[in-house]
Amino acid sequence: MRIESRPLSGAPLVQAWLKDDPEALRFFPGAPGELDSYEAKAREVDSRIGEDARRRVAGHLLGGGEGGKKRLEEFVSRAGLLVTTGQQPGLFGGPLYGLYKGLTIAWLARSLEARLARPVLPVFWIASEDHDWEEVRRTHVLSPTNDLGEIALPPRSSEPARPIHRIALGSELEEALDQFLALHPETDFSPRWTAVLKESYPSGATLAEGFQRVWEALLGPAGVFLVQAHATDLKARSLPMLLRELEESELREGELKETAGELGSAGYELQVPLFDDATNVFLEGANGRERIFRDGGAFRLRGSGERLTLREIQDRAEGDPSVLSPNVLLRPVIESALLPTVAYVAGPGEVAYLPQTIPVFRGHGVERPIVHPRVSLAIQETKVGKVMEKFGLDMETMARPHHEVAGDLVRDDIPEDVKSSLNALRQAIGKGGGKLRTAAAALDPTLKGPVENFRKQGMGLLDDVERKVVHSLKRENEITLAQVEKAQLHLFPLGRPQERVLNPFYYLFRYGEEFLEQVEERARDAVLPK
Repeated sequence: MRIESRPLSGAPLVQAWLKDDPEALRFFPGAPGELDSYEAKAREVDSRIGEDARRRVAGHLLGGGEGGKKRLEEFVSRAGLLVTTGQQPGLFGGPLYGLYKGLTIAWLARSLEARLARPVLPVFWIASEDHDWEEVRRTHVLSPTNDLGEIALPPRSSEPARPIHRIALGSELEEALDQFLALHPETDFSPRWTAVLKESYPSGATLAEGFQRVWEALLGPAGVFLVQAHATDLKARSLPMLLRELEESELREGELKETAGELGSAGYELQVPLFDDATNVFLEGANGRERIFRDGGAFRLRGSGERLTLREIQDRAEGDPSVLSPNVLLRPVIESALLPTVAYVAGPGEVAYLPQTIPVFRGHGVERPIVHPRVSLAIQETKVGKVMEKFGLDMETMARPHHEVAGDLVRDDIPEDVKSSLNALRQAIGKGGGKLRTAAAALDPTLKGPVENFRKQGMGLLDDVERKVVHSLKRENEITLAQVEKAQLHLFPLGRPQERVLNPFYYLFRYGEEFLEQVEERARDAVLPK
């Protein structure tokens, strides 16, 4: 097994930011490779958050591995800072990139702790308030026969869109776990990871609870802490900001559109769409978690159409602060306001939308944390590497659709006499057609069109012949092409990078600690500043 660092994919804004393009950097609070950026953010954090606030934060943090309690004590007593990241609680841990985020914050925290000479803790924010069940209910793993298996919990399309932390699971979770485990081979590492999964997802667990336990097992040894977005005290402390966001929603909408215009003028597309009269707040009621829209002098819930005054929303939230929650543009603001966050580790989607949060941070009087890219990796197992080496394929080629790669491979195998004959015919048709067109046009200009059509038809017929030759060779090379297709499935399942599809337990069951050690090493090499 070989694990290679890869360039982070993403929108043009992401690519420009990674290259330190000044036009892109102006939409971010500082460059991730400059220590001065983190020092400035640390000073801003200290101006807002004192020892008492840090003590409350420490009370929310879970995990942290061996020595975690002592680290929390130092965090409180020595004005500690946080490096954070976040993700929705996907089934059985979700895709690989969650692990990459977690180990990136671990190493970035260590780097900054040494350079800032104060405790810096890595914290993984579990977005347990999200309600997109379709996005989190499935996971993918490669079977021992190299087929892509999908394990999924039942859809909930006929039920209210509840926050994930409220959905307790029973027999459907047990069945999904059995299916998931059945796709993994028996190895020396199987007992440990089977136990982790069974302990993390007992009957009655929510995806948020299971996700937390899985990451405590995987990231705890690296010193990573976790926090649930729906933690009671966090919700109570965030309530004033959520209500303020509703009060200022019309002003905020105008500011967001102005920022969107600036991004557009710079040539960058919006990642989070903006809707007229939309606020950045959700309310949970009988019909689930619904976006709040302005409606005249009051508010309206997007799905049910229920109309409420600000006072009515406030009364509901004061009785139960958990019923109000932020959208994607407000969530990082609340996190940075409540936690002493100096840096946020982001994937390409987050990097692309975080510039849109500029007016929301400004509106709540909080400076944005420094954005740092997560590590992006490609795991190349030995069997995959052998196929690539055998046929001279690189990662860029493997990312292309299989039919294109197969066509190119087979074309290279076309016998030389067939290739030369086809090329000779093409040249003859091209050259002869050109001469005939010139001669015919001299007699009658209207003959130019028919001659040109004849030339195009001849070329088209030759293309058909070549396609049939290639198709014949494909039949003869089925074993070879099947090997390439399986290798592509490992690297780009569903036509996407493996880090966005495959579950990390595929590799944990096969390689155990060696897998985690290699990922950690790549994450360590990727963190900035050096």
